[in-house]
Amino acid sequence: QVQLVESGGGLVQAGDSLRLSCAASGRTKSIYAVGWFRQVPGKEREFITTISWVGGPTFYSDSVKDRFTASRDEAANTVYLQMTSLKPEDTAVYYCAARTAPTSRPDWRARSVEFTSWGQGTQVTVSS
Repeated sequence: QVQLVESGGGLVQAGDSLRLSCAASGRTKSIYAVGWFRQVPGKEREFITTISWVGGPTFYSDSVKDRFTASRDEAANTVYLQMTSLKPEDTAVYYCAARTAPTSRPDWRARSVEFTSWGQGTQVTVSS
């Protein structure tokens, strides 16, 4: 199994930057990709980005692609989400999730059901 722990959330002002971390433990060698999703109460979990654990391109949602950057520290088994130019609409609980096997299913990177291990989430609040 893979365990994930997010950290780095907090309260910031619009225009600020914040970096979230997702530390993986357990069977990290089985990880194929890590995704970041966010959720606000009453809404479905929203895809933000998926980064390959084994090399390859990183994919972003249109809503964040010019402001958020995902990266990975292989030695630390940690994935980061650098968020810049934050907006009040970025307020949400942010989750990282891991997928442990490749798939040919279309659009898997943006579908939360394709990820099997989830962290507990970290709250990001952006004030106007």
